[in-house]
Amino acid sequence: MAKPRSQFSCQSCGYASPKWLGRCPECGGWNTLVEEAVSIPGRSTALAGALTGEAPVSLADVPTDDAPRVKTGIGELDRVLGGGLVPGSLVLLGGDPGIGKSTLLLQALQGIAAPQHGKPRTVLYVSGEESVRQTALRAQRLGARAPSLLVLAETRLERILDEATRLAPVVLAVDSIQTVHSPGLESVPGSLGQVREAAGRLLSFAKERGVATVLVGHVTKEGGLAGPKTLEHVVDAVVHFEGEPGHPCRILRAAKNRFGSTNEVGVFEMHAEGLREVQNPSALFLAERPVGVPGSAVIASVEGSRPLLVEVQALVAAAAGMPRRAALGVDPNRVSLLLAVIERRAGIGMLGQDVFVNVAGGIRLSEPAADLGIVAAAASSATRRPIEGRTICFGEVGLAGEVRAVAQPELRLAEAAKLGFRRCVLPELNRARLIGTFDLELVGVRDVEAALAALLVAPVRR
Repeated sequence: MAKPRSQFSCQSCGYASPKWLGRCPECGGWNTLVEEAVSIPGRSTALAGALTGEAPVSLADVPTDDAPRVKTGIGELDRVLGGGLVPGSLVLLGGDPGIGKSTLLLQALQGIAAPQHGKPRTVLYVSGEESVRQTALRAQRLGARAPSLLVLAETRLERILDEATRLAPVVLAVDSIQTVHSPGLESVPGSLGQVREAAGRLLSFAKERGVATVLVGHVTKEGGLAGPKTLEHVVDAVVHFEGEPGHPCRILRAAKNRFGSTNEVGVFEMHAEGLREVQNPSALFLAERPVGVPGSAVIASVEGSRPLLVEVQALVAAAAGMPRRAALGVDPNRVSLLLAVIERRAGIGMLGQDVFVNVAGGIRLSEPAADLGIVAAAASSATRRPIEGRTICFGEVGLAGEVRAVAQPELRLAEAAKLGFRRCVLPELNRARLIGTFDLELVGVRDVEAALAALLVAPVRR
């Protein structure tokens, strides 16, 4: 009897080698090559058979009307997806263990399965990690008891596809893709070949049947989605569920979306009965803000079409030895750059100090408009001069110390006025080009020195 053939495949990029290698020649990853059995000849490949039998058509003849989306009943989730699930789409939902991926998915499926105008819609939830009883206990806690919400505890790919074909659900959810396996491959569930095969055949099913399909994916210890990188390329949308350990706030954001923007975020709070939408995230992030304390600044950020007011905190202290730098919620490299700008352009000693920066609320800021808030918080802590409690700021800071204009200033100012702020320090170019009027005192600045002079008040004696 012939010995089964095997190869060593990189779990990060898919590179295959006939022998084990310590480092992948393709992506440079260490200890990422794992032995896997070669698939049996004649079996279906990952993407074989998708949309077969259709003749080529002219793009000019294809109707461009918006496809009706499947609303989940969770406004924050629908926002991130671009208005809801698109029939025939494949969505990958990832996040850290215990962050609430299964909870969010089950609540969304309940919203879809609930009767709409007297017409219940069939939804199939496939659990590869829990039994039907375990899923039912969690569903009872979440209030997900719609009769048309069906649960299947199964890990065999062929059985999942057979049941989905028989039931013809509006939405198919698989939790998780790493537990699904096909007997056609001899490798273990969760391996490169199994994940690729399962994702490819579920994609074919979604496109042929027009069923919106959601896959839950595990993440690696580095924070990336587990499995081959082709998994992220083959799906239509990649949605990440994020949150700081021990903090009830959860952030949902799209890293890829073929049917909507990748800039939108959804904000949730975790409670005993499940996830709750946060309709006013700015009020949540600023609820416990200390007023009149050095090292605290409020910035106006924009995520997609949503303005967010968040607090940036900084603590500057004398270094005992080598100066330390730590940043949570912002890019540490960006913080180091801004500290050098403060030292050189504003004359405030920073490079020999310990500096710690944190964005309160567990949210992560990536846009350059947060630069001025980081500079203001760090300078405030170093000089012990607080920022007036009803003052906000935003703006990009360059290496020459200039404060550059940012996008959508009107959206930021409107949100600040709505929450009771009375003064805003912003780039001079933004102030000169504003459209409309706002119930705020607007202070335009051209450089960091002018911004700090407008933001910092009298020193605090302690």
